[in-house]
Amino acid sequence: MSRGVLVTGASRGIGRAVAERFAADGDRVALHYATRREAAEEAFAGLAGSGHVLVHGDVSTPEGAEAVVAAAVAGLGGVDVLVNNAAANEPHPLDRTPFEDWQRAWRRIVDVNLLGAAHVSYCAARNMIEREVEGRIVNIGSRGAFRGEPDHPAYGATKAALHAMGQSLAVHLAPYGIAVASVAPGFVTTERVADRLTEEVRQQSPFGRVAAPLDVASAVHYLASPEAVWSSGAVLDVNGASHLR
Repeated sequence: MSRGVLVTGASRGIGRAVAERFAADGDRVALHYATRREAAEEAFAGLAGSGHVLVHGDVSTPEGAEAVVAAAVAGLGGVDVLVNNAAANEPHPLDRTPFEDWQRAWRRIVDVNLLGAAHVSYCAARNMIEREVEGRIVNIGSRGAFRGEPDHPAYGATKAALHAMGQSLAVHLAPYGIAVASVAPGFVTTERVADRLTEEVRQQSPFGRVAAPLDVASAVHYLASPEAVWSSGAVLDVNGASHLR
C-alpha cells in the first residue's frame, strides 16, 4: 500500500536519493527544500509515480518545522514515514574561528540538525498517532558522531544528539507501533563534500571508495519497511567499514 513519506532536505545528495528510492517503490513523497528551489524542482520532476508534493520551508524554527509537516500532511493525506535529512554544516575549527563566528555556527547547526529534526519528528509523530498508523522515523546521522569532527565540532555533536534522540523516541513511540532508527554514513559523493573527497578519504574504506547516495538511501528504505520494526532504536553504520565500533 502506498505510504506518505516526508523527506526533509531532499533537493540534492542523500535526501534526493532517499526521495527517489521511496517513489520508485510506489510511495508518495513530500520532497522538502529550504533554499535550493531550482534543484528541488528538478528532483521533484524526476520522481517516479504520482501523488508527490513539493514542500518549501525552514525547519530551523519551530513554526517553520510545524508548517513543513502541515504542508506534507495536506499534500499526502498524512505522513507515514519521516526521514530527517535536512542538515547544516560549515567548518569552524576552534583554533582558527573568531568567537562570534563560532557562536553563529553552533547556533545555526543546532537549530537545523537537532532542534529542526526534533520539531519535525514531534509534528509527524503526532500525526501518526492521531491516525493510528504504524509509522516510521529514520534519522540521517553521521559517522562523525563516533569518529569525531575536528573542524566541524557542532556537526559531530548534533549528529550524536540526533542518534540519542532517535533512541529515546524509539522507546517512547513503540507502544503506538511507531519505529525509529538512524543511519550513520561516512563520506558520501555529494556536492556538499566534493572538495573533501581525496584519495586518502577514499582509502579509509577497505572498498577503496566512499558511499554513493543510493547506498544510504537503500539502508533508509529498509529501516522504514514493515520488516525492520525490530531494528527500532538502532543506529546503522553505513560507512563501508571505514570506522568500526
